Amino acid sequence: MIKAAEFARRREDLLHMTGAGSIVLVSAATEKTRNSDVLYPFRQDSDFLYLTGFNEPEAVLVLFTEKGASKAVLFCRPQDPDREIWDGKRAGIAGAVSDFGMAQAHPIDELNKRLPDLLQTADKIYYNVGCEPKFDRQVMSWMNQLHDTKGAHIPGELVSLEHNLHELRLFKSRDEVRAMRKAAKVAVEAHVAAMRRAPTAKNEAELHAELLRVFYRNQCRWSYQPIVGAGDNACVLHYIDNNQAINDGDLILMDAGCESQGYASDITRTFPANGRFSPEQKAIYELVLEAQLAALEEIKPGSKWLAAHHAVVRTLTAGLVELGLLSGEIDELIDLEAYKEFYMHKTGHWLGLDVHDVGDYTIDGESRQLEAGMALTVEPGLYIAPDCDSVEPRWRGIGVRIEDDVVVTKNGHEILSSDLPKTVVEIERLMAG
Repeated sequence: MIKAAEFARRREDLLHMTGAGSIVLVSAATEKTRNSDVLYPFRQDSDFLYLTGFNEPEAVLVLFTEKGASKAVLFCRPQDPDREIWDGKRAGIAGAVSDFGMAQAHPIDELNKRLPDLLQTADKIYYNVGCEPKFDRQVMSWMNQLHDTKGAHIPGELVSLEHNLHELRLFKSRDEVRAMRKAAKVAVEAHVAAMRRAPTAKNEAELHAELLRVFYRNQCRWSYQPIVGAGDNACVLHYIDNNQAINDGDLILMDAGCESQGYASDITRTFPANGRFSPEQKAIYELVLEAQLAALEEIKPGSKWLAAHHAVVRTLTAGLVELGLLSGEIDELIDLEAYKEFYMHKTGHWLGLDVHDVGDYTIDGESRQLEAGMALTVEPGLYIAPDCDSVEPRWRGIGVRIEDDVVVTKNGHEILSSDLPKTVVEIERLMAG
């Protein structure tokens, strides 16, 4: 588990970045109605979770410096025996201090009364400007209250918190990587279970259910709606219906991950429903795997973020020419982006508390360098639409993606999902039992 001391360090680091005279406001996520009086399962705001570890709604974190020391104040729901009968235990005011390391805590109902006085101590207010309209209106109401108060000190700037906070979140600590290893380990187990089930499954939903069974058995939630696309559905990048028949000879593209302590895994494998790749499926699969291995060679400190993508594009383009799906000079085809008919997305994204995690990909207009502690996915693919009339019919409807979770280390990288088979031989052996 990530300890209270690490959350405190994160808060101190953030205040150091915002500088003297700043006050930081971070709001918890709100509960969302699904239908009638039924709520969606609560998922904490990732910024708030990163700074507090506090997993309740109706809370606001306030950070500032007092006499040279950083101070954290949490406004949250007090304990309420009547409501806790229905909704479960709350940390309460005392728990916010004793269990979550806050200097002070107050009932959320006192926020409007107490916060204007705290704002008077600051020259700049940092918060996620424009992300939550209701909270924007609250901040404006506090500012208006100060304007109407004779002699009040009014902060001179409202500054977006996102850049500073998200730069901190980009670099994972040892405990964060441990949480991500757990999420990857559970997701690997789920993929293996679903792949073993595939030869007898009649419907995509059976494999979806197998994924969720393993996730929940390990006390993990899914980190995004799983994709289980069989046959032509593998060519739909964000296919989530997961309810169509699985036919003999189909390839199945399965993209699924889970969360541990809020940290996500995001893994994709593509495998034959009957356990054996056809020659065309094998050719496309092995080309995507070759591209992924080329990309992984670029994941190391000092390498540019886009270097992995460039390696994938070159490998895929050359392979598509060799297979006869493209024709022409490789460099010219790359310049013309001819590969985009079959490969239309980038090769990865940051990974962390969000499955598409925060952090800049460029600095001053240039692709940023990778550094130790960054976590990302590496996920090349090829998708040949079932109605693609520029290729022979035998290639149509083949969709392949191979995705692993990777952490940049001091000397290279660690593949968190390395235990999940991904060569043709390994997959066919696994599915054969």
